[in-house]
Amino acid sequence: MNSYPPELLAQLAPVMFVAGLDAFPPPASQPSTPTTSTKANDFSLLASRLRDALQAQRKVAIWQPDKSKTFQVILVDKDVRFPPRKLVAPEDPGYSAAHSPLSPLTPTSPLHPDGLIAPIWIRKHTSLVPSVFVLFLRIYEHPQNSAATPLDVPDANRERERELEERKSDAELSADIALRKKTTNERGIKLTVVLMATRRMLDDPTLDARLTYIRRQSGLDSRAALFVLSPVSQSELGEFVKSLQQALYEPALEYYTAHSKRVRRKRNRHSQASYPIPPSGSSSIIARPLRPEGWTVRYEYKMACFAEFRGEDEVALKHYQDAHSMLVVMFGSTAILPPRTKRWAEAKVLADCIDVKISKLYLYNNEHALALSHHNAHMRIFSDFSRGWGIGEETYEYWSWIARQHRILAELLEQGTRSTLTIPVHKPTPAISNASLSVSQINSGRGLEMDSIRSLGINPSHALQHPGFYYYMAARCTELRRERFLAAVEFELYTKAYELFKKYTVVDPQNPTQGRLTLWIAYQIAQTYYASAKYDMAIRFFERIAKTYRREKWGALLHPLLSTWYACARELGDIVLSVKLLVEMLGHDIAEEDEKTFYEEDLVAILKSTVPSSDEVLVVDLPESQPIFDSNVVFWAPEVKVGEPAAFQLSLIAPRDVPISSLPISSLSIYFSHVEDPVVVRHEEQECPPSPFQLVNVKHAASSSEAFEDTVAHLRWQLGESLIIAGTISSDAPTSLELKVSKLVLTIEEGTWKIEIPFNPCGSRNGLSPLSRWLSSVDSPQYLPIEREGAASSANVRHRAHTLDVSLAHESPAYLNEEYPIIIDIINVDTRPLDIVVDVLLLPTEIDGAVNTIILGDDQSSSFIKGVPFGVLAPGASSAKTLYLVNTGAPGDRVIDISIQSRPAGAAVDPGETELQDLTETLRTLVIPTVEPFKVSQTISYTRGLAKWKGLADLDTFDGNVWNHSRTSEALVRTSIECAGPSTVHVESVTLERQASLKHEDAMIVDCSADHLGDYSSDYYPGDELTHVSRIALAPSEDRDDQDVTNTGNYIVRWQRIRKNGDKGPLATTVLRLPPLRPPIEGLLALLSVPPVAALHAPIPLTLTVRNYHPSRSANVVVQLELDASESFVVAGLRSGRLPILMPGEEEKLTWNLIPIECGHVRIPRVKVTDRRPIFTGGTEPTSEMVQKGELVKIVDVRLDQRPAHTGAANTGNPDTQDGALGTVLVLP
Repeated sequence: MNSYPPELLAQLAPVMFVAGLDAFPPPASQPSTPTTSTKANDFSLLASRLRDALQAQRKVAIWQPDKSKTFQVILVDKDVRFPPRKLVAPEDPGYSAAHSPLSPLTPTSPLHPDGLIAPIWIRKHTSLVPSVFVLFLRIYEHPQNSAATPLDVPDANRERERELEERKSDAELSADIALRKKTTNERGIKLTVVLMATRRMLDDPTLDARLTYIRRQSGLDSRAALFVLSPVSQSELGEFVKSLQQALYEPALEYYTAHSKRVRRKRNRHSQASYPIPPSGSSSIIARPLRPEGWTVRYEYKMACFAEFRGEDEVALKHYQDAHSMLVVMFGSTAILPPRTKRWAEAKVLADCIDVKISKLYLYNNEHALALSHHNAHMRIFSDFSRGWGIGEETYEYWSWIARQHRILAELLEQGTRSTLTIPVHKPTPAISNASLSVSQINSGRGLEMDSIRSLGINPSHALQHPGFYYYMAARCTELRRERFLAAVEFELYTKAYELFKKYTVVDPQNPTQGRLTLWIAYQIAQTYYASAKYDMAIRFFERIAKTYRREKWGALLHPLLSTWYACARELGDIVLSVKLLVEMLGHDIAEEDEKTFYEEDLVAILKSTVPSSDEVLVVDLPESQPIFDSNVVFWAPEVKVGEPAAFQLSLIAPRDVPISSLPISSLSIYFSHVEDPVVVRHEEQECPPSPFQLVNVKHAASSSEAFEDTVAHLRWQLGESLIIAGTISSDAPTSLELKVSKLVLTIEEGTWKIEIPFNPCGSRNGLSPLSRWLSSVDSPQYLPIEREGAASSANVRHRAHTLDVSLAHESPAYLNEEYPIIIDIINVDTRPLDIVVDVLLLPTEIDGAVNTIILGDDQSSSFIKGVPFGVLAPGASSAKTLYLVNTGAPGDRVIDISIQSRPAGAAVDPGETELQDLTETLRTLVIPTVEPFKVSQTISYTRGLAKWKGLADLDTFDGNVWNHSRTSEALVRTSIECAGPSTVHVESVTLERQASLKHEDAMIVDCSADHLGDYSSDYYPGDELTHVSRIALAPSEDRDDQDVTNTGNYIVRWQRIRKNGDKGPLATTVLRLPPLRPPIEGLLALLSVPPVAALHAPIPLTLTVRNYHPSRSANVVVQLELDASESFVVAGLRSGRLPILMPGEEEKLTWNLIPIECGHVRIPRVKVTDRRPIFTGGTEPTSEMVQKGELVKIVDVRLDQRPAHTGAANTGNPDTQDGALGTVLVLP
């Protein structure tokens, strides 16, 4: 029975899921007390006993005729999920039209589109979906007060707390049960809850009310849906399990009955549809939807299974018989079930399993004859089908299936006899007396007839026997299969293994050895063909296998293959094939002493006793097989020039184990790569003393057009003997690849036979690369190892290099922005006129912002200039051109590669064969350091505008398109230009280029010293400096937000480099940008204006202008003029007063008249300006004292007004200036 799915054979019983029987630890909220620990141990023991008791009820078995009300119990998790009934959710609009995941109508189903029944469907109903679901839960119990006594008065608060905790726990418990109830109701599964409680809880008067609340809240049924279980003894627990199963058995039957009704409705719908039967002669098998017969089989089988779940054996038997009959109808039409397909095999297994079910159900009722009759009919029907399918008595499959049917019946009877089945005893009826006969005739007219039939004997195949008889029949069928079809099975198994190995072998070009096992199987097939005297079939396999074995150098596997292959050729009388195989086997070492001379003798005997079928030369070309000789070619020099002789040595070493001395070798031809005619070494009989080697010198061939002269030698090798052929060869032209020995050809002549054996000049019998050695001494043989990077078996032929004198003249370093000249001077010092072409490559640089250009003649590029002709230079002639390098960006090294290519004048240019051209390339590399011609330093200072501000009512004040001259400040930029390079520079001009777009934006260049110099030119030596000053007006802007004012203008410096010989280089231009401007940020400011010089007793004005630069804050300003007793001025004007409120962008002006009364540098009177509206950042309201004190305003003497750039911090200025201490005035008498 192991050859069939166990799901299709097992006895079906109602399935019960049991959840919640895990360990019951005490609740976390309870204190750990001995009482609590004891309760936990009791419930853990109860759960363990329940698991054992439930699982012991019914085991899965094939033979199980018991009709008791027991379940197949499966322990699951409380949160177990059921498989979906359909592929879409129930709320989906297409739910009603959807199908089960296992339906043939579902594209993802394993049965799509024409499957019948899969074992997974049985597994779903026996392992994944139950008929009843029993959930074990723990009911909450309030902890008992251990300190209380029976005489204590009940505590109302404690009782109220208990009721609240119990109600909360019961609500949570009901919610969990309701959630599980929802999932079981969707599948029609009965849910039963068993609440586990202590014995004390059973006596609690509130238990019934709590149970009623839990049942109503969770939606449990009123019948057999809620049980309470406390820790009980083992016997009482068994009674509980039995009663639980009896109470739930009827809901389980209802569950399977509902399934049967649903399946019956589907069967009735499908039985009304009809489908045309396709022609049976269709050449191709196309997957078609399941036919009505198939749907009938599905539904009948499902109804039989559900009846078996319910224990209704008669109903199940009827449906199984209907399913079996419809399967017979389907097998009778090859259009419905084409033979040897996947669905055909599945249906055949299903038919066999249904036959076992039917026979088993008959045996349950002790109907032995009906069971045997149906089994025999099943075997007879499908035997007839098998003959029509081409699986008759002459095939392996037929006897295997027959043996399996006998064995499965024997195993079924054997299991039944261990239980309740009784095998009938068949005995002959004894002779009866006349009195008994008369009584029997009176009692029954049919009795004599039946007894007469029994007395004639019984056919064992028509009466149920004990299991041993059917085991015997299975053994006999297996013996027949082995005796009759051993060779066929061997061929079939090898062939199938070979085909499947080819199918599943991953082809990897980098690892071609993965198919070796496949070839080994093919070799076994060929050996089987050879043993069966099918030599032509064996040769076909040997030809394919030998190709791979030769390529991968598997000599250990190839040698026995060649031996068997030669035996096949000899049996077939194929002389040519025999010669080829014998020649190839000479390259393999032989381990057996008696076979060492076998191949040589056989080859010589065939050549002497036979004649070839054709007059043509027999060429035995096996480039991938092992060679007969260990051969190697060594060239003394790795490279020679055209016409120069190249010395070489060729060595041939005979095998040490395989004799070849009697082979009739007539000549050895040596072919070179650059000539067609070979060097031929012919055999000449000589009486040579024993020597491990012989040396043969061949003449030198000076030209490829000359024919080589033949050389003679003794071409009979003893075991391990060496033949060394030495000589020289030259070439009048360079070789496209290499000068080497392309191949060797060994010629064997005997009678009318002429056999040529080409082989590799550098080959080894063991597959290893031969060592490159040069024979240096003949008297006492000594070898010099040849070690070089390239292969020593070849030499390169090259043209003689051209001789050129190349000089590159330039004055380093180069300056940025100049055209730096590099003079390329080429002199031909060769004896031939040469055509010169120059390529220039400017290598990329990693310097940021560098853009470099090279200029040579009319060509200009930023990277590569190709093919600039320098003309044809006669011997001794020269040619020079100037290469210009223009560098921009940052200083650093620039690298230039210059390639000078020369070829003979008038030589043809072939781009495809550059190696064969007489071309010499001379390379030069220049590393040119590049520096800046000028070093620039710039300083900036800022001054405030003194023009009167326009009022706030003036519209031009806020017009962004109108330049506001009154509110501007000025930046004074000093630019120092120093000659930083090592060479003298002639500066042609320095001009300032203004940006026109800045006139109405942020800045405007007012004046520059370069504008007043006119025509300016001068020579500057290293270290000389030139300074220019620019004055730039800056407009106030509220949108700048601390951003720099850039691109105000550029200095354009036009200059020329003065060479060492005094000549000036090309005119170059350097652009120097003005620095970015960032004027200081102002708030409230006081500008003090006073003449620097005054006359004694003559009044001078002292003007104070208070400006509010803040963009949004107004100011409340108070001004005080302080005079000391020793003051040197008489002041006319305001001593102390408050100015009008200064709005943002507004100014106020105060003027005093000062009359000096002392001579000399006299200090100006102290002026104090205070803002009574200071800025507070502490988050508190300013006090009256803080407002009265105010904040000092910085006072700036416009005579000394110079400020640095704004750095992000507020400019606090000089504290003395804030306190009002100002400068001095020079008073003259």
